[in-house]
Amino acid sequence: MTIKQVKIFGIKNCDTMKKAFAWLGENGIAYEFIDYKKAGVAEANLPDWSARAGWEVLLNKRGLMWKKLTEEERTAVDAEKALKLMAQYPALIKRPVLDTGSQLLIGFSPETYTEQLK
Repeated sequence: MTIKQVKIFGIKNCDTMKKAFAWLGENGIAYEFIDYKKAGVAEANLPDWSARAGWEVLLNKRGLMWKKLTEEERTAVDAEKALKLMAQYPALIKRPVLDTGSQLLIGFSPETYTEQLK
């Protein structure tokens, strides 16, 4: 198995993040964790992530943060508005965001990780 250094972005206490960390550990894949709630990490990476994966994939409309937004904030979301919202509220970014350098995986699925990382 090829061991790669990947970067995984997210929020440490998120259950989905914990599953991804466990999978990476069990499969011997070294990773660097970056908490995207820290100063500007999300905002700095969002244009690249959006270009590589699409803002629709990045925007988590199923989480608690989305439900907390005002009706006005949730209405007529386009790429520009989505990026602004995710920069303002990093919890709106689907977790985890895993960057291998060549590919970007959004969300956690053991099947996808196995297919893409092994």
